[in-house]
Amino acid sequence: MEAYTGFAAVYDRFMDNVPYAEWAEYVRELLEGYGIRDGLVLEIGCGTGTMTELLAGYGYDMIGVDCSEEMLDAAMEKREASGHEILYLLQDMREFELYGTVRAVVSICDSINYILEAQELCQVFALVNNYLDPGGIFLFDFNTDYKYREILGDRTIAEDREDCAFIWDNFYDEEERINEYGLTLFIRKGAEGGPSGQGESLSGDGPFWRFQETHFQKGYTLEEIQAALQHAGMEFLGAWDADTKGEPHGASERIYAAARERGKTTEHT
Repeated sequence: MEAYTGFAAVYDRFMDNVPYAEWAEYVRELLEGYGIRDGLVLEIGCGTGTMTELLAGYGYDMIGVDCSEEMLDAAMEKREASGHEILYLLQDMREFELYGTVRAVVSICDSINYILEAQELCQVFALVNNYLDPGGIFLFDFNTDYKYREILGDRTIAEDREDCAFIWDNFYDEEERINEYGLTLFIRKGAEGGPSGQGESLSGDGPFWRFQETHFQKGYTLEEIQAALQHAGMEFLGAWDADTKGEPHGASERIYAAARERGKTTEHT
């Protein structure tokens, strides 16, 4: 889980082609479809807070959890600029703690895929179930095994910007269904948002800092996700192909899934 250290400094610049506004609108539509139009919403794996800010803009009272201090630093800068009252917590999603329950939990942009073990996936889902209001909703996406095996596996992706560049080497283990990608970043010294000093993850005597990170993600099937939700005590509600918004199929690369809290009762006086 030790990732998004050096990458955090330029994450938003390299992700500027991601349709976050479109994703946020879809998340809102799904939440509203389950009757959640306001109230406390937790985002686990919130990263730099782009989705958190968009959902706060819709009127939700947002809490963001992430295990990368560097990513949360960027999120808090956005919070200062927007004025939204968002609570950010530096916590691992496998053992996060809240002071109370929330109406919904969301996790977008394949954060769930960073959970590599079935037992830990069930643990995350059980925590979500624990911190949801009675009947609360869990909405998340995940990359499929098909995407890592057929689309990303053993590919090298590179991108060059004016003051930063990256090389992303993928290595997919079909037996373990884990995608390892080595990320090498080059950030021009003095670039806006760049590092201010040296650390373990960067080096360079020339005009660029050089970062190296290794990330691991697990490819899941919808059936495995459903089984983990059931094991955690949650009620599976449905799943949708991220591209078509229709039924998931064998070539779905990313899937949205929804589940409901089960186990708590609402006391009436």
